[in-house]
Amino acid sequence: MTPRPDSRDPAAPYTVIGTVGSRSLRVLWMLEELGQPYRHIPANPHGEGVVAFNPAGKVPVLIDDGTPITDSTAILTYLADRHGRLSYPAGTLDRARQDSLTQFLLDEFDAALWLAARHSFVLPEEMRLSAIKNTLRWEFERSQRTLVHRMAEGDFVMGETMTVPDIILTHCLTWALTARFPVVEARLTAYLDRMRQRPAFRRAAAL
Repeated sequence: MTPRPDSRDPAAPYTVIGTVGSRSLRVLWMLEELGQPYRHIPANPHGEGVVAFNPAGKVPVLIDDGTPITDSTAILTYLADRHGRLSYPAGTLDRARQDSLTQFLLDEFDAALWLAARHSFVLPEEMRLSAIKNTLRWEFERSQRTLVHRMAEGDFVMGETMTVPDIILTHCLTWALTARFPVVEARLTAYLDRMRQRPAFRRAAAL
């Protein structure tokens, strides 16, 4: 049986701070895939419990042995390397390709969605540029076509093995639908449906 998160259990090896509606979902999902018990504190960005560990106020924050780790990609990489799953070994060509795909997703998918969010509700209203979202949607659709050409054959981004880029891509595509950024590639639509049916994803999303 997969260990379940218990927000009351201070003995859990990991603590994840951040709401499931943020990039914290990536970390919660990975811990579910790894079968690792954790404590979840669903704090909002810039909340008092967040700023104490990350002065920037951003989530997620992972606390391991009293040490906070920030940035969702850094956390995913740390957990994958520590537990030897959802990643290829460092120093291999497969890992280089994995890291390249991860960076592509951060640059082309995550960055576009975050910039759209900033100009929708994050920035002060007088600083928002609503027209920029049309450009970002166009770039997002173009990036989808590029990604499809880079994906290997198989159920996952890199083929038959689920890795860190799968968690980032699934989260970004889910975020895109919420932000009304169309997923125009049929392969990505099928991929997203398949990934969101994974039991570990469903457990994390239900928190």
